[in-house]
Amino acid sequence: MGDPARLPVCFCPFPPPIFVRIGIPISFWEPARFNETVKDPFCFPGAGVGFTNGGGFLSGGNNEQRASNDAARYSKTQAHHLLFPVWSILELLTDFICVEHSGFDVAYITEVDPLWQNDILAFIIHPESLLFANPVAQLACVADSISANAGYSQSPLFWCIGSSGSAYPMTGNVNNQDFLQANETVSARLQYKLSRELLTCDTALNLCACVPTPIWVKHNYRTHIAKPVRDFQCHPFGRSDLIWGPLKNPAGAGDNFAWMIFRKRACCAF
Repeated sequence: MGDPARLPVCFCPFPPPIFVRIGIPISFWEPARFNETVKDPFCFPGAGVGFTNGGGFLSGGNNEQRASNDAARYSKTQAHHLLFPVWSILELLTDFICVEHSGFDVAYITEVDPLWQNDILAFIIHPESLLFANPVAQLACVADSISANAGYSQSPLFWCIGSSGSAYPMTGNVNNQDFLQANETVSARLQYKLSRELLTCDTALNLCACVPTPIWVKHNYRTHIAKPVRDFQCHPFGRSDLIWGPLKNPAGAGDNFAWMIFRKRACCAF
């Protein structure tokens, strides 16, 4: 899918009596959202506060699941989605129409969402996952993994998150004993889940408006870890943590993570 800002001039609807607004198309990456993936429920590492209950079924971490004589490791994590428009918070580019003008807010927390806690309940919002629960569909994720590690994720393979595995189910349960990679997977799944529930929209598909995307266009998002150790570059969802992950989760850090979300914005500026 091409960049809508590739044309030299753009036209957008405008209220009467003008009807049509003429502008110059531009596109850029905007740091606008913040995802938190936490082992401790109601812990907000980005804000530096927590309201943990000391345990319970909402708590996460690395767990062992035993079937017959085989033991498999899986991770369970809660997640939060925060509005974090950096340019607006810093009061930069205040007269620029193509920058979101809002403030910090907690937009979504999974601790109160029953669909996040149970893989079977989550099936309600993604019944199409049955089509991809087979070796052939999952083998296609190898192509997405290679592409994500090289630079860009493949949006046509929307059921994949590169080296992180499957985008389904849209829950905090990930079959990955690599806790850092598992948390990056949860952050990506949360972004997909919000798109599926029409709680967010894609700012890179149309120069004039934000477009709802029940099937996410994942190459329009990039991320980097902000806590417990900040990274110095962003990357597409699904890039292997062998590239960006060393020393990002030191012992004693608490296994609660924060991820800066960069979204691509295409805009008709005037």
